[in-house]
Amino acid sequence: MAEVFFSGPCGRLEGRFYRSENPTAPLMLVLPPDPKQGATMNNKATYTLFQAFAGLGYSVLRLNYRGVGTSAGQMDGTGAGELADAIAALDWLQALDSDGNKCWISGYAFGAWIGAQVMMRRPEIQGFVFATPCVGTHDFNFLTPCPASGLIVQGADDNQVEEAAVARLAEQLSENPSVNVEYVALKGADHFYTNKLKELYDTILRVVPTLKLKKMKRGKKFAKAIIPNDDY
Repeated sequence: MAEVFFSGPCGRLEGRFYRSENPTAPLMLVLPPDPKQGATMNNKATYTLFQAFAGLGYSVLRLNYRGVGTSAGQMDGTGAGELADAIAALDWLQALDSDGNKCWISGYAFGAWIGAQVMMRRPEIQGFVFATPCVGTHDFNFLTPCPASGLIVQGADDNQVEEAAVARLAEQLSENPSVNVEYVALKGADHFYTNKLKELYDTILRVVPTLKLKKMKRGKKFAKAIIPNDDY
């Protein structure tokens, strides 16, 4: 795992990158929770997502949003700045091999909300993993129809995000017959997956390889999304 820096809308962004030994390995971008709540890319659940995909042989990048850690700029926390940072991170990651590799996105809590927005803007993303999407505080209704197959994991004993609400989100996303959305509620897991991080890790390794992805047209080029805010 290497420390990396890349250009973002507000200056240099900090990340950690694991490069797979397989030159055609899928790419995964992992997004951390809300920086306004003190979250960084070293959040335990975020780190577990990162490690799980490294374990699956993906090339994986996680980042600190603007104003967090050694990333330049001022912390945003509204979502607009973090979305622009996530897209800059995806651009950097795809520059490794933007044509040949499958691209995935993942996020925990607020990071899942940002990841869902990125996914709607970038049709080349073929899969996602969202842990504890913050459905009680952020709107996910824009994620219809769901454009990619994926996995949603939720703690069954979460006292911050209602498990039933996350289950309804997974059901809503499953209405698109061309994608495969799996939902797993981890028994005994709280909002932070306390003492359940291994179960989160194992769930990803068990479910992700079974997901059936939409087939992308070979050779098709996708335009980079432009985010309509002052940061771009």
